[in-house]
Amino acid sequence: MSGAEMGDADTPVVDKELLKKIKIKTGVVKRLTKEVDYYEKEANKLKEKVVKMKAEGADEHDVRKQTEVAQESESMVPDTRRRLKAAIEELRNLLSGVPTGDPVLDTEDFKTGQTVLQDGVAKSETAA
Repeated sequence: MSGAEMGDADTPVVDKELLKKIKIKTGVVKRLTKEVDYYEKEANKLKEKVVKMKAEGADEHDVRKQTEVAQESESMVPDTRRRLKAAIEELRNLLSGVPTGDPVLDTEDFKTGQTVLQDGVAKSETAA
């Protein structure tokens, strides 16, 4: 047996390979959504630290180094966002390619994929 497993007379045949792909793509979107959140929070926190250091009259060298760290963290956001958008498209294409009536539509993995896709789209749309 390949791609789809044979079920008994009452059990619909579910394509195990398709489910595996859905799980993987869902995991990628979920991870990248978390990464975008993390990098945005980190960049904001570091910017606030630089402002605070300047206000407290910290050493110019320390402020400059901290500014570099903040810029580096901030530069991660656009790349991560780009990868998130690409992963969203891949998951969207995979989920929309499942034909009507396919037993995969009733699986928990498919439903989770749809939810994660919606969350990822919302995150990518709120992105600057």
